[in-house]
Amino acid sequence: MSPVSSPAPYWRLSGFYLFYFATLGAFVPYLGPYLKTLDITTFQIGVIIAITMATKIIAPNIWGWLADHSGRRMLIIRIGCFFAALSFLGLFIEQTYFIVIMVMTLFSFFWNAALPQFEATTFSHLSDEEDRYSSIRLWGSVGFIITVVVLGYVFQVLPYSTLPYFVSILLVCIWLVSMTVPESATGHLTLDHEPLKKTLSKPHVLGLLAACFCMQASHGPYYAFYNLYMQSFDYSSSAIGWLWGIGVGAEVILFLLMHKLSVRYTLQKLLLVSFALAVLRWTLIALFPAQLPVMVFAQLLHAATFGLHHAAAIRLIHQLFRGRHQGKGQALYSSISYGAGGALGSLYGGFAWDYIDRSWVFMGSIVFCLLGFWLVYRFVKPDTLTPVSLSAKNP
Repeated sequence: MSPVSSPAPYWRLSGFYLFYFATLGAFVPYLGPYLKTLDITTFQIGVIIAITMATKIIAPNIWGWLADHSGRRMLIIRIGCFFAALSFLGLFIEQTYFIVIMVMTLFSFFWNAALPQFEATTFSHLSDEEDRYSSIRLWGSVGFIITVVVLGYVFQVLPYSTLPYFVSILLVCIWLVSMTVPESATGHLTLDHEPLKKTLSKPHVLGLLAACFCMQASHGPYYAFYNLYMQSFDYSSSAIGWLWGIGVGAEVILFLLMHKLSVRYTLQKLLLVSFALAVLRWTLIALFPAQLPVMVFAQLLHAATFGLHHAAAIRLIHQLFRGRHQGKGQALYSSISYGAGGALGSLYGGFAWDYIDRSWVFMGSIVFCLLGFWLVYRFVKPDTLTPVSLSAKNP
């Protein structure tokens, strides 16, 4: 069955991204400081954050399989959003180290059901208008900016221990918005498709996934420890919030320009640029953290290290995993990069902070990006990036 040809529900799709990434704007930057209030060590914080990312290795693939075989992708998303909000309430019961691990593991299992499947849903809505993806996805960046900046000021007045209240409210908002996106737009794709094993045996597919793993491994220390790192150099919570906001604001501008960039340059070149600028970004953060102008410039590079990389990578994933494999492709991208890559980066960051030196938290990120650059250069050739031929019946 072909994708639905009716106009995409722009604001309902955008609203989901808005609240989803607004939640990340509360969760990602401020989880580390919140856990510090529970007398949890830096390495233990790395373990907890690594666990939330590691669930992406398994959970998205389970949810992706269910969505692809049932054709009820929005139902899967709604279930995931509901139980993510419900399980997160466990933090209000008890907040010992092991209880936090249990709650975060359960929460992450359901939380990670949503985004990969919603990405596939968005592309199904857009049909032949894939270039509109960035204009929808940028609202997620807007949500992130609003939350991270506002909470930066809030936590100058209220303690970090109030974080679960803000996250819980936003999780409920995500679930409510998910109820407004129509199920019919996801369609039910034909079972006639190329075996997933054959797709994954292609060197350029493996090279792309490995490169995405490296990029997110380089970001693992950033997501887990950037706030704590900057606090150690006497930055206030509001100043750190603005630094996060500047980075994601640059990402929004990138999403607005992505259509022009993708027409002018190959996706391989865009990925190479993102890795090269990531090396520069982590070098600056590692060596010049006390220099505010340098940190502002480093945050502007988030446009490339996340925005450019994600926009190019997700377009390639959508090209390479067609038809019945759309959900699985998005799930693999999420699990390998944000899951396995992010988990490894978080574990490394916690270990480096406690047992080497805080500056080495970002030195490791440089190594990951150099490896990722080589993988893209070696395997992700423009002539290999033709969509996987699944079936004449498939879109």
